[in-house]
Amino acid sequence: MVKVKPRPAVNGVASADRVLTVLTAFRIGDSALGLAELAERTQLNKSTIMRLMVSLETHGLINRMADGRYQLASEVMRLNAVYQDALDLERHIMPLLHQLTEGIGETASFYVRHGAYRLCQYRVNSQHSLRLHLQPGDMRPMDNAAGAQALRTPFDKGATLETAFYSCGATDPHAASMALPVYDAQHEVIGALVVSGPASRLTEEYARSVQGQLHDAAQTLMRSLGCKG
Repeated sequence: MVKVKPRPAVNGVASADRVLTVLTAFRIGDSALGLAELAERTQLNKSTIMRLMVSLETHGLINRMADGRYQLASEVMRLNAVYQDALDLERHIMPLLHQLTEGIGETASFYVRHGAYRLCQYRVNSQHSLRLHLQPGDMRPMDNAAGAQALRTPFDKGATLETAFYSCGATDPHAASMALPVYDAQHEVIGALVVSGPASRLTEEYARSVQGQLHDAAQTLMRSLGCKG
């Protein structure tokens, strides 16, 4: 058991807070931001932002463009790579898939979008002899199957889902599945948790009776990825 150390009883540094306020003002879809927009988002004055940008440029986190606007620089990408490596997605997902398979009795998988297809990245097969024989690396079409629907669901709709997606016969006439989208800290869809099995066992009625387990697993995974509602 890992002993949790208490947080040190110290306050943050105001200058560091301001730097991070500017850096985190950038949002998905921003190619570059001008001083006026940064000032509006951060509530800092322009002269302060300009001084902070000098430090951010020095450390490779920001580039100043020829027109005076600012954009995130390559150091941000390097830090993201470090974060992703430290995150070790498999370490978070596999225990949840085992938990779902044991609790629901059917195969649990994690799918990601791969162009016009959905790719099975991780999978824990059920103990039943009658099951869908797919393996990690196998691809399925982005059709009307529950997993495909989940992968197409943006955060503003997926965050309020009370009922998991359910499909029967969408890809395979004898197969059924239920799924929920999984979002990262930037509220981007990174994958879908899917429970699948023969339509004779994974009926819609049974799926609805156990979907709480799928919701709990999805929420646990998203919290570990830093996703906040």
